[in-house]
Amino acid sequence: MQKPLTFLASVVISATLALPVAAQDNPSVDTVVATVNGTDITLGHMIIARASLPEQYRQLPDEVLFSGILDQLVQQAALADTYEGDLPARVTLSLENEARSLTAGEVIERNMAMPVSDEDLQAAYDAQYADVEAGDEYNASHILVETEEEAKALKEELDGGADFAALAREKSTGPSGPGGGSLGWFGKGMMVPTFEAAVIEMEPGAVSDPVQTQFGWHVIKLNETRKTQAPSLESVREELELQLRQTRVQGAIEDVTATADVDRSGSEGIDPAVLKNLDWLE
Repeated sequence: MQKPLTFLASVVISATLALPVAAQDNPSVDTVVATVNGTDITLGHMIIARASLPEQYRQLPDEVLFSGILDQLVQQAALADTYEGDLPARVTLSLENEARSLTAGEVIERNMAMPVSDEDLQAAYDAQYADVEAGDEYNASHILVETEEEAKALKEELDGGADFAALAREKSTGPSGPGGGSLGWFGKGMMVPTFEAAVIEMEPGAVSDPVQTQFGWHVIKLNETRKTQAPSLESVREELELQLRQTRVQGAIEDVTATADVDRSGSEGIDPAVLKNLDWLE
């Protein structure tokens, strides 16, 4: 199928040739910037054209974009005026699809923009977080070595007063070694079962006996523990509002579709493969 004209490559070349654009007092979306064979081109047309450009073109200087977009719209208008006869089906159908899509999108945008009530927000928060039970989180460090003998030797050094972080930086084969073995905060299910089980049984400040996992042998130090709490309403307000708006839009789509006078009988018995017949659109 024929593709619409894309942003002209000459715009990039003109970056070194563009002249400053004179400012106009109080321009608006309806301001006419050019007329081609009696057809007006407005600032609104240019704004829409810029918004549809690939990101790399939108990075060009404003003066270059203004000149390039205006040139493109003038050229398109002039070319369109030379067309004779009926437009191909691919064009008229594309225009109909585009108008339908943009109008439906506007309905969705208006629905999304409607405010969410405090009552609905509180209800959504309660439904999601009211029954959340406080859990435990752990802050631990470890030294990972290959053999049990190495791990036992490390435990003896630590029991004798050696600095855990210094030993981790010197001896640990794990990626946390350079950071003194620190693993930061983690909750249940985030570590392999044997490692997690050992941590759960420890008291803050304690150092474990050697613990084996599929990664090797660990000597673990539990630094701190804390209880997890449900987030505050304010901290999740934006997330919940978005969820509520999306749910509201989906419900509106389903409702309006259900109440519309829809007859799909014309699609019955049609081979789905016909959608590949682009030749029909010529």
